Amino acid sequence: MKIVKRIIIFIVLIILLTGAFITYQGYTIYKTAIEEVSIKDKIAQIQSEENYTKLDQLPQFYKDAVVIVEDRRFYNHGALDYRGIARAIWTNIKSLELREGGSSITQQVAKNIYFTQEKTALRKIAEIFMAFEIEKNCDKDTILEIYVNTSYFGSGYYGIKEASIGYYDKEPIDMNEYESSMLAGVPNAPSAYDPSKHPDLAEQRQEQVLDKLVRYEYITEKEKEEILKMKN
Repeated sequence: MKIVKRIIIFIVLIILLTGAFITYQGYTIYKTAIEEVSIKDKIAQIQSEENYTKLDQLPQFYKDAVVIVEDRRFYNHGALDYRGIARAIWTNIKSLELREGGSSITQQVAKNIYFTQEKTALRKIAEIFMAFEIEKNCDKDTILEIYVNTSYFGSGYYGIKEASIGYYDKEPIDMNEYESSMLAGVPNAPSAYDPSKHPDLAEQRQEQVLDKLVRYEYITEKEKEEILKMKN
């Protein structure tokens, strides 16, 4: 019995030490990045780009769709959405596969502007530290604005303006509900949901976006069907 207890204690210690080491390494990555370019300088650089689009230059429907599909409680939580993380863990356990990531929009901004898209534990830890730093320096509207301007939309389009012009030959403000709901879903997996290369998958993702808007009473089921008819 004593041997079993010692083995368990040893395993727990190994797990704790490993976790501490990974956290420290992730923190080091975050610290190096923030020392090279501060949040304020990074944001100012992005906002100075030619195609930068402010929130008031976007349709309200598009903004609602982005928040509802990416981070429904965005305006109500801090850097992390602990409920979302717990929900993602539970969903992944039930499905026995990685279906949800649980990242907040702020975490995704951290990834977009400072780190690579590579999914590693170290990058995830660095991303979390950076998300807290972003929340300290930016209000929620600015974070959302940076998110839609730094997300990749497939076909070489970065940011919502490039995407709306590239896919629909329209300024972002002129997008209708069909176009808005389509582009709201693409950044989740741009290589899979690229509307020009994988229209069927893109439309499936778009329907997920609209279903969430129905579920949380932004639109009705009838309005959803009317939006889908806008395709033609």
